[in-house]
Amino acid sequence: MELLRSNLSRVRIPEPTTRIYKHECCISYDTPKSEGGLFVDMNNFLAFGRDYVGWNYEKTGNPVYLHIKQTKKTDAEDRPFKKPTLLAIGLDGGFDNNEPQYEEVYQIVILPDNVTLPFPSVELPEKVRLAVDAISLAEGAERKEQLASWTADKKLVSKYATDLQQLDSGVAVPPVGWKCVKCDKTDNLWLNLTDGTILCGRKNWDGTGGNDHAVNHYRETGYPLAVKLGTVTADLEGADVFSYPEDESVIDPLLAQHLAHFGIDFSSLQKTEMTTAERELDQNINYDWNRIQETGEDVEPLFGPGYTGLVNLGNSCYLAATMQVMFSTRSFCSRYYSDQPLKAAFSTAPADPTVDLNMQLTKLAHGLLSGKYSVPVLEKDNTVNAAISQKQEGIRPRMFKSVIAASHPEFSTMRQQDALEFFLHFIDQVERINSGTPNFDPSRSFKFGIEERLQCSSGKVSYNRRNDYILSLNIPLEKAVNKKELAEFQKLKAERAAGGKELSADEIVRPRVSLKDCLDCFSAPEEVHDFYSTALKDRTTAIKTAGLTSFPDYLVLHMRKFVLEEGWVPKKLDVYIDVPETIDISSMRNNGIQPGEELLPDSAAGDGEQSIKILADEDIVAQLVSMGFNLLHCQKAAINTSNSGVEASMDWLLNHMSDPDIDAPISENVQNPDIDQSEVDTLVSFGFEEKLARRALKASGGDVEKATEWIFRNPSASTASDMDVTTSSGAAVDPLIPDGGGRYRLLGFVSHIGTSTQCGHYVAHIQKDGRWVIFNDDKVGVSKNPPLDMGYLYLFERLES
Repeated sequence: MELLRSNLSRVRIPEPTTRIYKHECCISYDTPKSEGGLFVDMNNFLAFGRDYVGWNYEKTGNPVYLHIKQTKKTDAEDRPFKKPTLLAIGLDGGFDNNEPQYEEVYQIVILPDNVTLPFPSVELPEKVRLAVDAISLAEGAERKEQLASWTADKKLVSKYATDLQQLDSGVAVPPVGWKCVKCDKTDNLWLNLTDGTILCGRKNWDGTGGNDHAVNHYRETGYPLAVKLGTVTADLEGADVFSYPEDESVIDPLLAQHLAHFGIDFSSLQKTEMTTAERELDQNINYDWNRIQETGEDVEPLFGPGYTGLVNLGNSCYLAATMQVMFSTRSFCSRYYSDQPLKAAFSTAPADPTVDLNMQLTKLAHGLLSGKYSVPVLEKDNTVNAAISQKQEGIRPRMFKSVIAASHPEFSTMRQQDALEFFLHFIDQVERINSGTPNFDPSRSFKFGIEERLQCSSGKVSYNRRNDYILSLNIPLEKAVNKKELAEFQKLKAERAAGGKELSADEIVRPRVSLKDCLDCFSAPEEVHDFYSTALKDRTTAIKTAGLTSFPDYLVLHMRKFVLEEGWVPKKLDVYIDVPETIDISSMRNNGIQPGEELLPDSAAGDGEQSIKILADEDIVAQLVSMGFNLLHCQKAAINTSNSGVEASMDWLLNHMSDPDIDAPISENVQNPDIDQSEVDTLVSFGFEEKLARRALKASGGDVEKATEWIFRNPSASTASDMDVTTSSGAAVDPLIPDGGGRYRLLGFVSHIGTSTQCGHYVAHIQKDGRWVIFNDDKVGVSKNPPLDMGYLYLFERLES
């Protein structure tokens, strides 16, 4: 006890706002349930596993710890069922996932001699007792962040509900027998709460659903709120109310009053329709969903190093699938596992390692690759029976998700996200933290150069280069290899529709397009209309071709399955891609300006180009909108980065989301803002070239600070932005960008099922040890039938010659 008293100065009583970690070690995935329990530093309130608490003592000198050990209670057979009130798992009010109950035992531990004192004990100093009580009663920092994320996703009260105008049109809605007033649909019907019109809902990407009459009615009238008939019952909280101007499901606190206006007695109504969220889930329980997850297959579970699952934190499958693929590469395994011990990362981490991306990536790598957490779960008799134990504990990447999402408002929520957008954000963050040591940057192995060649009608050419991390491919449906089967399917579909029958899942035929045709489409000549030729000093039509100036160690292919139809309506292509396990893209290499080619002259001030309005590149805008960004914002991003590419446009979007004029209409001169020479001189004084400074200021609206950040976020801009060209000897290659042959093997892929990238589910398949393995959140097993034709992102590894 005297030893404890002599160290009281190193004990703090936490304030109500203090972040207390007590559920998970900050440098490993040990928890109070682990064999050694968890040690909470009673000075900085960070938690450490048994094997790591000594490292913290060496680093901080903090000797006093609260040891927390949880042991499983015997299950109660009559455990009551609680109806969830929150869309969450493992939180108060959320779904009961039937996890066992645990009891906690506390001890005070004093390092370095591991002196232990029991708690509770009246002999302990009051300061220690108060500190332990505060720690035990506090909500852990991990849980606080998780709860905040879920709470942020709750439906909000519509701003249109309180003052909603309802017309005295004499409409009386009957309790049954509803039908769309513009077609024969009798399901998926929405009642407009302003005029009482009953109309069908939106058409789904696969042709099912309604005929868009309800949303078109809003566009014609501006009447904002509608409720889905069939979801209205005595429990009005379950009714599905949609706000068209707010573009989301909302709460109408006056719904009873609004329904009564049309003579609806909700107390007697029964539920006959699914809500939007329920339908979204139901649409996923289909053939493709089962095929991607290999549902129904007798999947052999795998355990050990490299076979660790990632527990779903709530719509975090996009993160899990992406990170499993990333840590299947040699570059990330080396950087954060074999070449970086946990202790080395911790010793260089800041005082709070939970907010250090390098530390959390190292923690994640060791968690995934060590095999420590990939063991069969213990049965009730605390024995491991591998023959029947199909589950593993896996790891919960809460701290990693928190730190990687800190600079991105969407990834910090519990909403589903686009795996492509997350991959690009992740790569960007990794590149940032390794900027001081680029030779050790694992993101470099994904980087490659793209060169676009433009030839105008004068015969002269220009070359535009940029660097990228993904090769985004259009899917040419006109190249489908099963056109005959598709024609027969369309005929059968029409016959069934005429007879009022639906097709079974087994009868559906989808287009099949070869990956080679998608790659050829990327390189194929394309007409560029309204191209301003500095040789002709006028608009003309140019021919654009594209190729790669380098071949990366790892090539990520993005299949553009989400496209925009006329009117900017997003649609998912229901298509299969025939992907071979090896590809050769050697023919896609570009070598810069060729003998006999003449370059277009540089534009001169006042030559007429500046007076012609630059239009947003529709291809760039389409890709950004498919990721979930606002259409107007995407158009501004493309314009303000001079249509230089998706990556540059996304960077602009992320930097300008909070601009006060982001929602203002595009003005005529937003394309070519006047650049103050003093701002150019400021950037030049920082060491940047004048051309690069002008382009950065143009892309950043004349803001020096944002322009500086833009330059650092676009390291290729110094070459690509000014359309620099190479000499006739060939393309200049950045020495920091890897290059090699064009032969690749398929290493892994991420599949997605759902109506959009913001819903549904992601699963990863990876080639390991000569076999395909499925990573479905925390479920890891041998893949018998990997759905190679259903990938959204494909990862290829370059084959050495």
